[in-house]
Amino acid sequence: MTKYIIITPARDEEDYLERTVLSVLQQSILPIQWILMDDGSRDRTGEIMDHYAQLYPWITVCHRNDRGFRNSAGGEIDAFYDGYSRIACSDWNFIIKLDGDLSFSPDYFAKCFAEFANDPRLGIGGGGIYHELNGGVTLEKSPTFHVRGATKIYRRECWEDIGGLMRAPGWDTVDELKANMLGWTTRSFPDFRLLHHRYTGAADGAWNNAVKDGRANYIAGYHPLFMLLKCTARSIKHPFLVGSVGLMRGFLSGYWERIPQVQDRGLIRYTRNQQLRRLLLLDTIWK
Repeated sequence: MTKYIIITPARDEEDYLERTVLSVLQQSILPIQWILMDDGSRDRTGEIMDHYAQLYPWITVCHRNDRGFRNSAGGEIDAFYDGYSRIACSDWNFIIKLDGDLSFSPDYFAKCFAEFANDPRLGIGGGGIYHELNGGVTLEKSPTFHVRGATKIYRRECWEDIGGLMRAPGWDTVDELKANMLGWTTRSFPDFRLLHHRYTGAADGAWNNAVKDGRANYIAGYHPLFMLLKCTARSIKHPFLVGSVGLMRGFLSGYWERIPQVQDRGLIRYTRNQQLRRLLLLDTIWK
């Protein structure tokens, strides 16, 4: 049987969290433990967590102190690792980071685990993130190798190989780059829908989110030429110009402020090589 653990860091998610809870409770394969981390919420997020923890013994809740502000630079991963330290069993097969503003079908995890069973080298996977738009749902596009940070499923052997998550912006790309460098494959499953009830980065605003993404790209060691072309392409997408300028500002500020990059020169070389191959239209993970 597949044994998996979910960790959900959440801050001020009272409007969405119950949808996520109900989605997990309805799964055809239930987790052996679900760790809900209340990351200093000021609303009813913690109360909702406590209510369901009283009903289901496999739900664990932890309340962190309110730091007084939203820490988009690393608060989420700090909360994740606080939850990770509360894992109660040792024989799990998969660990999952799941945001508290998603809803999905009862067979979502079963279908995802089937993908892992069919590909022994698949190390990281997850469904496609969709948003409601104009009466329909729209897929949030990304490179095939990239699984959105809102839903990440890690095979245990891959998790141990990559050494867990980097505690800095860019963690949700560095993990996949390192996995691919080490011979694992990573990919999203766009046919397995997760409805994201809040747009990615909405809590920070368009400008701050773009700057944060640019900073994350710097920390991950992106090639400057690749970033230049990425910003150029972003300039014609919504939010027009704001996203492009913010992305470049965040990237360049890493050099100005001498922010440490990922402490793995081999990984940076691998990343830049893959990006240059993409620019040269050669085979690469960047598809």
